[in-house]
Amino acid sequence: MAAHSRIVITGIGLTAPNGNAPEEFRSNLLSGKARISEVEVRYMGRHPAGVCDFDALRHQKRKELRNGTRAGSIAIYCAREALGDSGLAWENVNKARVGVYVGITEHGNVETENEIFNISRFNYDTKFWTHHHNPRTVANNPAGEVTMNLGITGPHYTIGAACAAGNAGLIQAAQMLQLGEVDLAFAGGVSESIHTFGIFAGFKNQGALAHHADPNKASRPFDRDRNGIVISEGGALFTVERQEDAVRRGAHIYGEILGWCINSDATNDVLPNPERQAGCIRIALERAGLLPKDIHIVNTHATATPLGDIQECRALGTIFENCPDTHINNTKSFIGHCMGAAGALELAANLPSFTDGIIHPTINVDNLDPECALPGLVLHTAKRVDCVGTILNNSFGMLGINSVLIVGKYRG
Repeated sequence: MAAHSRIVITGIGLTAPNGNAPEEFRSNLLSGKARISEVEVRYMGRHPAGVCDFDALRHQKRKELRNGTRAGSIAIYCAREALGDSGLAWENVNKARVGVYVGITEHGNVETENEIFNISRFNYDTKFWTHHHNPRTVANNPAGEVTMNLGITGPHYTIGAACAAGNAGLIQAAQMLQLGEVDLAFAGGVSESIHTFGIFAGFKNQGALAHHADPNKASRPFDRDRNGIVISEGGALFTVERQEDAVRRGAHIYGEILGWCINSDATNDVLPNPERQAGCIRIALERAGLLPKDIHIVNTHATATPLGDIQECRALGTIFENCPDTHINNTKSFIGHCMGAAGALELAANLPSFTDGIIHPTINVDNLDPECALPGLVLHTAKRVDCVGTILNNSFGMLGINSVLIVGKYRG
């Protein structure tokens, strides 16, 4: 298969704190509706978090839910919804030619913490340790659960890319399709992070855990008074195909993957490097054959950490300073930080702009930080524009991993 094969997105399945289907998700984004709750975190009390309320029994049996994982259940829901949205005649698909590529931030923490807590009530007697522990905690679990649920016999794996993982899942799918390894892929990212106290404790002790009297205002990227991350669960998986296959079956095409880049800062485990982020953006633009002025939406990674937002804005400012048709937004202000699912959900949030010409805003910016005052920043309310033909999706993560994905409006 030639590396120049065009790769397109033909189905979307998602669950987010403010929506369990693309239409509901998009409607809440355009109307400015966040849906952040407060959850009880073991040992730590109540904290704001993004909780998903999808119907897991829609695609799984109760026994499967008991034996499996929350991340796996999210992945199955998203894959099944993406499949339904794609219009594929699943019974006619060669399951050996389907790949599953699921980005994750971490996996197994929830299950391990719960099991340790359980045996602590029995004097740490390991005979009370579940025999489901190993398949639940292996790193490939979420993708593997999808293959078992859908009967897929092609390649599957999860991609541990911290909070750059949602983009990384889609990039892997595009590469495998271009290589001819698969003919169809389910790709994106998932996260079950709200169910582990360890991630809350880690961010709190780092001084990066958000707090606010109103949970829906706790996630406030670019705001001068931002104070950290709202941890959220969620997922978004896409059906991804070669363009010729999608056209042949008359599929609806949401967008075309035009370019991408993944690189590393190699400087600090948590502090972003704006030069390396900017370098990642430039390489993605070059591979897509685009100039900065050709980008209509930049979806920022900004997580509402004081320095992280500034560093990303510095990177963006060096590239998009003279681009009057480029608009910048942020989805985490609505749903918090969905970790491994963040990039995939943020892409799903913006893809409808190709059709409706509306850019969803960044909310909760009561006092814009002057160091984040980028030209083109869409604040408070949605903005209608003359043309949306390209989306540049930023996702950056710990240990200095950066991912940028560029998706264009499909033009035949």
